[in-house]
Amino acid sequence: MTQDRDDAPAKKPIWKRYFIWGMPLAGLAGAFIAGIVFWGGFNTAMEATNTEEFCISCHEMEDFIYSEYKGTIHDVNRSGVGAVCSDCHVPKDWTHKMIRKIKASRELWGKATGTIATKEKFEAKRLHLAMNEWERMKSSDSRECRNCHDFESMMPEFQRPRARQQHLNAMETGQTCIDCHKGIAHSDLRDRAEPDYLERLEAPKPEFVRAIPQEYLDSLARIEASEAQQQAATDAEAKRKADAVEARVAAAVEAALEAERAKAAGEAAPAGAGGSVGAGLDWGAVPSTNLTLFYPGQASFEWVQNGRSHGGARPLTKGGEACSTCHAKELETIGNKIVAGGELEPTPIPGKRGTIKATLKATHDGENAYFQLQWEDAGHNPAPFVDGGKMDPDNQVKVAMMIAGTGIELGEQVGCWASCHADNTYMPFEPSDETIAEHGDVASRLTAKDTVTKYISESRTDIEIRGRGDKPLGGWDLLKPEAEIEQYLADGTFLDLMRVYADGSASNGYLLEQRVVNDGEIAAEAVLQGNLWTVTFSRPLAAGPGDVALEPGKTYTVGFAIHDDFAAARFHHVTLDTSLALDSEDANINVVAQ
Repeated sequence: MTQDRDDAPAKKPIWKRYFIWGMPLAGLAGAFIAGIVFWGGFNTAMEATNTEEFCISCHEMEDFIYSEYKGTIHDVNRSGVGAVCSDCHVPKDWTHKMIRKIKASRELWGKATGTIATKEKFEAKRLHLAMNEWERMKSSDSRECRNCHDFESMMPEFQRPRARQQHLNAMETGQTCIDCHKGIAHSDLRDRAEPDYLERLEAPKPEFVRAIPQEYLDSLARIEASEAQQQAATDAEAKRKADAVEARVAAAVEAALEAERAKAAGEAAPAGAGGSVGAGLDWGAVPSTNLTLFYPGQASFEWVQNGRSHGGARPLTKGGEACSTCHAKELETIGNKIVAGGELEPTPIPGKRGTIKATLKATHDGENAYFQLQWEDAGHNPAPFVDGGKMDPDNQVKVAMMIAGTGIELGEQVGCWASCHADNTYMPFEPSDETIAEHGDVASRLTAKDTVTKYISESRTDIEIRGRGDKPLGGWDLLKPEAEIEQYLADGTFLDLMRVYADGSASNGYLLEQRVVNDGEIAAEAVLQGNLWTVTFSRPLAAGPGDVALEPGKTYTVGFAIHDDFAAARFHHVTLDTSLALDSEDANINVVAQ
């Protein structure tokens, strides 16, 4: 029989008797509860710092940043899904979120010391702050953008032509969202960054290359088929109008012949319409090419290559893309925007149209090439900065055609844009009369008195593209020696230039160190019947001095310009790079044989 001993030790409570990992159960339970409380508090605090209210709780963010964000596509849009600051600036996953929060803690020091406390201080640091974000997004393949947006979910059917092409390029070459989409929620500072920096930042990265989803390709095929149908309908309507034009032209030719007969008979000649150039050709058998000429304003060869001003500079200069790759289907939008005034048109002409719709027929007879361009006149809209409103009172219209020779920088990609420089007449860096006079030797060689005509970059020792150190863009005064210019001419490095004037006269020449008119063979006529202009001209297929020979089996890059409404200098309408070939349906302009 046993007896309880009064001195036996009392049993410990169960939470003190059992140990896990060397710790009593009570300690573990307490630590677990404390962990939950700590985690809940920490996570609550963490999420609180991700709210819009917290982000704009300091006046710097509310006054300088939030005010810009309000009303942007990320704030209000048709889908009703708005983004807040953290959606773009804080990663979603825990690891990267913590790294971001730690880095962001430096901003507290900036707040305490007042580094951006005033608008002036903020503007001084704005580019630096923006570059930090650009680089963060670039390094993560625009991770925060892709939380809501995804290449794989994009449907070309709902994108503009340029957007669909650029997104396709991005997937193929390894670009990411931030390369193109800077300043979509705040002020765009791209034009304040150095071009060399932008070029490095926006360069494609092989690790970002993506397989193009089949859904994307299917959607692209559908929209291209739909656009082809629309274009076919447009072409049919254009052909109907062209047939009506042919009837009017035939009547005009008959009127001209009647005038000649009347003149021979000593009678008063009625008003005629010409018809002598290519009179023996069957223009009715020549297919029409629809051309859209748009208003370019002051968009120069330097402007399109400068990453600060032109987002397509890198694809053009580094990617080998042509201007038409991105812009062919948006010429009306571009022309209408520029002609209305703004950065590229500081002196708009009220009422001037943004685009001209023209039809072109091209044919050859084995010896000569013939071109017939037709478009509707739009009436007179006086230029407010010219006495009388007419820049060229002697010519209601002028038509120019350029054919790119060999060895011209970006010639096949930009066409006649290779000759449009920022220091030409009426351009932003046009030299003054005094400046031209100060460069007497150069001015003498260029026969320049108070103007600088178009030229190609090969004729200069240097062309300033980026305006470093506030240098003027262009290089009109940096002329190469005469011997080098002559060699370029002999090698075919020039733009063949033909011009037709309102009275039917014409000139043939080329663009190299300046616009040169020579004795190149050309025949032309210009007729205005009702409100329809018809300009017809011809030139030999063979090459004379300053001519580009047109040969079978070769494709040429050409450009057309129309100076309508008594326009001069840059106040014309132009085509983008356009391909031309003899008897080839692969070219935009097929010069068919007769």
